[in-house]
Amino acid sequence: MTPGIIEHLTTAVLLLDGELRISWMNPAAESLLAISLSRVQDQPLPPLVAGEEDIAEVLSKARDALHPYTQREARLVVGGGEALTVDYTVTPLSADELLLEMEPRDRLLRISREEALQTRQETIKVLARGLAHEVKNPLGGIRGAAQLLERDLGDPGLKEFTRIIIEEVDRLRDLVDSMLGPNRISRNEPLNVHRVLERVRSLLLVEQPGVTIERDYDPSLPDVHGDESQLIQAVLNVARNAVEAMVESDTPAPTLTLRTRARRQFTLGACRHRLVCDLSLTDNGPGIPEELRDTLFYPMVSGRAEGSGLGLSIAQSILHQHHGLIECDSQPGCTEFRLLIPLEKRDD
Repeated sequence: MTPGIIEHLTTAVLLLDGELRISWMNPAAESLLAISLSRVQDQPLPPLVAGEEDIAEVLSKARDALHPYTQREARLVVGGGEALTVDYTVTPLSADELLLEMEPRDRLLRISREEALQTRQETIKVLARGLAHEVKNPLGGIRGAAQLLERDLGDPGLKEFTRIIIEEVDRLRDLVDSMLGPNRISRNEPLNVHRVLERVRSLLLVEQPGVTIERDYDPSLPDVHGDESQLIQAVLNVARNAVEAMVESDTPAPTLTLRTRARRQFTLGACRHRLVCDLSLTDNGPGIPEELRDTLFYPMVSGRAEGSGLGLSIAQSILHQHHGLIECDSQPGCTEFRLLIPLEKRDD
């Protein structure tokens, strides 16, 4: 085999001998598996790559049957401990040579997941605004009628009932407004995201002094363009949810870690950005129940008895106004919310 052309492919390609030892790999394979050919040449591949399914078994089947095999969305763990999702095909060239092709799927799966999340969020927003319009119109009529009735009542004791009607109507109107979240960012100016995090941290330490809040900041992170008060609200909503979940579940040594990083050439939905601010909040709480994960950012969805179910929905709406989004990855003992915001200035 002449590897010259294959070296320039973005698909990871490896050549294995009959004993499943690595004879050659292209640069894309070195990058994907985080290993160099000079270090692993003539070493067997299976010990270097672990997965949910035994890759050695698939390779051996292809070799023995002289028949190609393909695995879709296989989960692999490479030498550095990084988990990958790949499609791979093994093709026997002879009894002593196997060609292994690997195509990473993580990025495509993440793009698909983000596009679905953005589509759901836009659908929710349209439905919520339609519902708000239908609810607020009769609420205005009820409030106006109660005010007129209050004016005509001579008995002060009866006016107490009209006052209750007006107060409850105002409460429902505020609830509808909260469900909608901000319509657009009111400011679009440079701001230091670490100042946002420090404000949230100080608020949480006052509310829950028993929770440890650790910081892991990237000091080289450039300014984000947006509305500081709205971003404080978004981060506070996410962080407060995490802290309250840890406190209510009596998590031993409850800890919330605030981390910032810059991601280069990062794709959000269908848009590729030169630089993205990755702001993550990680807690060691009980995790999010499986049945709530797909609807986590829907309005009125909450895993807590006292929760309104609006905090995460509003936070996601605020991030969308900043052309970003919120991702979540949760398992018992480790829940991470990632707030991703493009760092280039955008016109709104």
